[in-house]
Amino acid sequence: MLRIDNLVSGYDTLKVIQNVSIQVNPGEIVSIIGANGAGKTTLLKTITGLLRPLSGQIQFDGQDITRTNTEKIVLLGCSLVPEGRQVFAPMTVRENLILGGYVQYKRNQGSVVLKDLARIYKLFPRLMERETQFAGSLSGGEQQMLAIGRAMMARPKLVMMDEPSMGLAPLVIKEIFSIIRMLRDEGATILLVEQNAKAALRLADRGYVLETGKVILEGSADELLENDDVKCAYLGKVKKEM
Repeated sequence: MLRIDNLVSGYDTLKVIQNVSIQVNPGEIVSIIGANGAGKTTLLKTITGLLRPLSGQIQFDGQDITRTNTEKIVLLGCSLVPEGRQVFAPMTVRENLILGGYVQYKRNQGSVVLKDLARIYKLFPRLMERETQFAGSLSGGEQQMLAIGRAMMARPKLVMMDEPSMGLAPLVIKEIFSIIRMLRDEGATILLVEQNAKAALRLADRGYVLETGKVILEGSADELLENDDVKCAYLGKVKKEM
């Protein structure tokens, strides 16, 4: 579904990610883990067209989207749940969700928006309870649910999530990851960027480790969880001496 080959991207002349190659297959959760500054958010911004790559290729659902604009990429079926949630604070929960469904109108399928809204409320009952509240008045966990729900209103083939656990309490993180698992069980394909490496890899099918803009490790989630370097750098375990 998503294939990235030798991607180089950054800001002006600053190369943040260098020769990154990853692949996401339909129905998978693929996790990208790495420390702050590793280039994870830059990678997602480049995939969604918010940043133009310096070189390399991005293919989505068989199409070259390397230099495609963001609106068209969303219309093709690739949605982003951004870092920090970025809900529209002065708008209500319902208005935020309806805005997420604007692509259905662009596809001449506006009639499905209310049906999709009902589905999101079923998935996130708390959002239905707060339908008329301003998004800025929600808790952090509720805002994260809203950000996920808004992305799902576009009926994406691929949903990318940037640090969905950031700033949330442990019990809320558990709930958010449970929702991500539920989305996958319903057939969603997910690219998950996370600093919470243990939780992300326990959820994922496969994973990549990004360090200083480069993929230094890749493999099944189980392989990465058992890798000594990953344990030492990201799981808080001391590497065994030989």
